[in-house]
Amino acid sequence: MRPLREGTIVTVTSISGTPARRWAGSLAAWAIPPEILAQAPETPWGCPTGLFARSAEEAVAPSAELSPTARRALEMLPDGGSVLDVGVGGGAASLPLAPPAAFITGVDQSPAMLEAFAGLAERRGVGHAEVQGTWPEVENKVEPADVVVCAHVLYNVSDLEPFVTGLTDKARRRIVVELTAAHPQAHLNPLWRRFHGLERPTGPTADDALKVLGEMGLEAGIERWQAPGRWESAPPEELVTYARRRLCLPPEREPEVAVALDELFEPGPRQLVTLWWPGTAG
Repeated sequence: MRPLREGTIVTVTSISGTPARRWAGSLAAWAIPPEILAQAPETPWGCPTGLFARSAEEAVAPSAELSPTARRALEMLPDGGSVLDVGVGGGAASLPLAPPAAFITGVDQSPAMLEAFAGLAERRGVGHAEVQGTWPEVENKVEPADVVVCAHVLYNVSDLEPFVTGLTDKARRRIVVELTAAHPQAHLNPLWRRFHGLERPTGPTADDALKVLGEMGLEAGIERWQAPGRWESAPPEELVTYARRRLCLPPEREPEVAVALDELFEPGPRQLVTLWWPGTAG
């Protein structure tokens, strides 16, 4: 993984309009038309637990390189410190922090994700706790931590301000957020056009999230970097099934989806962004 440029501290202010409202409106545009959704044989939402578990295993492998997100968290994490991971998945954002972290609390709405995180934490001898639910609804169920991390969650959050406020209130030292530079579903837009004749949105972006932070008066650091594609190590059939479900197509159309993926996509790095700002917990 390599940074595209050195991390810098920036203060963002809203020039016109409301960044938070623009963020929410951009996410609302991703709603699947009712007539397409009604034909879906299974829910197009959710992410495969195996994918996130595999990402966590790779992140804690002896040969793994620390990501910019991990480095920014470690800058403010004391020996024996605590981490809160909101949207923990398999623990890819938080488990590489132990040690020096001695205890990690994982929050996720998926019991399967929490089970995967707990299993890997247990195998690595890391103190851990799990809280099931959505953020910030379960904020009162967790204690403040030295560092709060939140990776690949913001694009699922329409009302960004209370979400960010909850993160900030639970961090004694720093909040570190990781997200893709562009909306993570934008890469499927050619497939929506091919199978449904539907033009999909492209926003919001990480820069739009940064504007919301500025609107809230938060001084945020930003680092732009690259990493291998999340699906590079996944079995091809897993990628096909994932894309087919997202497109609301039945299983018998997977061969067509496989052909389209081969024709429309070329392997390449993901463009990622790490944001960080100070916490306010006592």
